[in-house]
Amino acid sequence: MSSLRNDRTDARSLPVRALLAVLAAAALLLTPWTGGGTADAHGSAADPVSRNYGCWQRWGSDFQNPDMQQQDPMCWQAWQHDTNGMWNWNGLYREGTGGDFEAHIPDNQLCSAGRTQDGRYNSMDTPGPWQTSDLDTDFTVDVLDQAYHGADYLHVYVTRQGYDAETDALDWGDLERVATAGPYGPANHYTADASAPGRSGHHIVYTIWKASHADQIYFFCSDVTF
Repeated sequence: MSSLRNDRTDARSLPVRALLAVLAAAALLLTPWTGGGTADAHGSAADPVSRNYGCWQRWGSDFQNPDMQQQDPMCWQAWQHDTNGMWNWNGLYREGTGGDFEAHIPDNQLCSAGRTQDGRYNSMDTPGPWQTSDLDTDFTVDVLDQAYHGADYLHVYVTRQGYDAETDALDWGDLERVATAGPYGPANHYTADASAPGRSGHHIVYTIWKASHADQIYFFCSDVTF
């Protein structure tokens, strides 16, 4: 009888254990990948929102929805390219550039920070009808720092009038620097005021954030409509 009761108890516990295993797997899937190591937790441009952070905000809880293909095609191609790059929206940085960005990030790869070694963010470089944030030509960039790293500086660039964000991958020559700000002490947000007169239509705001805690420089493409 004791053996029979134990068998019944084990049988009843199987569905519970299976459910717990499914929930644990789901928790791992829904946790943004941070790259491991001691330099975990990062950030992105929150306003105007960067390409990958915006896609994660809109679709992170529904990334398998086929409606995304029609409603948000650039995010669709990004999710299809590499879901890890989308979960890790807050880790788009480079190390070892020495501040010489143009030597380390080739033209047409600015939105992925030239991270060809893993290809995780390559979809960010694809030109097309990315969803845009409405922006006045006098505006403020807001960078989210999840880990309170601090900022040595923010550099803000805007594409020149005549640039076509829907057909042309971003080059350094397409950009004009419109603001430099910093340093900042550790905080959750860093802001920089900028002005881009003479712009109208779909443009890219390109923000570079040098985190103070390590040799980490972050690169954000934010699509805007002036």
